[in-house]
Amino acid sequence: MIDYKSFFKITYGLYILSSKNKEGKLNGHISNTVLQVTAGPPKFLVASHKDNLTSDYIIESGVFAVSVIQQDVDLKYMGPWGFQSGKEIEKFTDEVNYRIGKTGAPIVLDKTVSYLECKVLETKDVGTHLLFIGEVVEAGNLQEDKKPLTYAYYRDVIKGISPEHSPTYIEEKKVEEQQKQQLEQSHKKYQCVICGYIYDPAEGDPDGGIAPGTPFEEIPDDWQCPVCGVSKSDFNPME
Repeated sequence: MIDYKSFFKITYGLYILSSKNKEGKLNGHISNTVLQVTAGPPKFLVASHKDNLTSDYIIESGVFAVSVIQQDVDLKYMGPWGFQSGKEIEKFTDEVNYRIGKTGAPIVLDKTVSYLECKVLETKDVGTHLLFIGEVVEAGNLQEDKKPLTYAYYRDVIKGISPEHSPTYIEEKKVEEQQKQQLEQSHKKYQCVICGYIYDPAEGDPDGGIAPGTPFEEIPDDWQCPVCGVSKSDFNPME
């Protein structure tokens, strides 16, 4: 079984991935998939959904910039970058503080702590997303005294969710259904087919080393019925 909530424990940062097209138009979006893959020369990998306008721009220009978002932001700041498409709105308006970098890609200066610019060396198709591997041509710090934003802080403190095109997007319905199944499992009783003993998760089997609150599915396979001694496989779920 895949426990989708376990994905939330993976450590990510949050960034604005940006690029330009041949005509000089600019676009960018929130990304949590930015990682260094080599040290010398320094190369970084980024991911972008195939439907994102930024993906088209990176393919067209062969360059991208990454602006590292600071921890001190709110959902209003994240909204245009993460939940609105550059196909429908202009991201880099006069109200956005940015500058054009060495590669021609835009670097966001509002609420960011550092940046890097890359020239694309390789592109990998992984289904819904494209992976771009680029060599760093320019990088710098913008605010030494500010902490970068992490995905965990974004979820737990800011109470944000992943946009639909994010690599970490999980339908809330899937999580809710899984939580419901886990709750049902934690209350489901099983009965021994030999002696009729009923295993109740709420009570467990303390004498057999099974703590109260342990679902039957999580009991070790070598556990035995405390009454007649048969194995776990001799139990059936009760309706």
